[in-house]
Amino acid sequence: MRALHTLLIAHLLACLGPNADGSKIINGTKAAKNSMPYMAALLSGSAVACGGFLIRDDFVLTAAHCVHVTHVVLGTNNVRDGDGLKLSIVKAIKHECYDSNNLKKGWDIMLLKLQTKVPLGGKIKTIDLSTTAIGPRVECQVAGWGAIKSNGAVVDDLTVVDVSTVGLKACQDKWLQLSDNVICAGGHDTGKGFCQGDSGGPLVCNGKAAGIVSFNCNKRCDYKEDSELPNVYTDVSKYVDWIRENIIANE
Repeated sequence: MRALHTLLIAHLLACLGPNADGSKIINGTKAAKNSMPYMAALLSGSAVACGGFLIRDDFVLTAAHCVHVTHVVLGTNNVRDGDGLKLSIVKAIKHECYDSNNLKKGWDIMLLKLQTKVPLGGKIKTIDLSTTAIGPRVECQVAGWGAIKSNGAVVDDLTVVDVSTVGLKACQDKWLQLSDNVICAGGHDTGKGFCQGDSGGPLVCNGKAAGIVSFNCNKRCDYKEDSELPNVYTDVSKYVDWIRENIIANE
């Protein structure tokens, strides 16, 4: 039994190495044009590095580990087509408890203040935040720009996939020492989920942003093996007060 426990811990530590953050949609489909007008592509240089979502006309919400992004593109499913609105980020506000060495603690959340207020309507809209916890077996959506298989190339078009939530206790039993401030959905053996590059994008449940893409297991995104672990998201409902307070403080 001790040997089995040691083996399980070793597997989990491997999953939480420097490549634990996840991004890019697995087994999804291209999002319909203008179907997700709150989506934000976060750029590092000229390349999409993360996703995010517009929650006010001058603030985007994303993951704290997306710290190196410099610009936001709104209002387009394809960042390369030049049809989107590109804005500079003037301030990045990470949660004060965020620990880049241990995403399992939670706190993987960051506000990005934009250089100016954006005109809302049509191709660019905000999304409401979930204020209540999401239970198990709820059908949600996650979307992003990025690879569609493990170690794959990024994609140009916004991709979306349906995922079902996993009960927190069941997810904590698999991951061990996992924060209460997270949501688990997709991944493990479902064949669907996110991958490296989708980090910071929203988990949308019942029409509201309920989670933020945080991490998966060591860039393994095929999700076919029983040993794979559920995808993990920051639980937005646990941070509504923090979000509100920091928007007001940085207006």
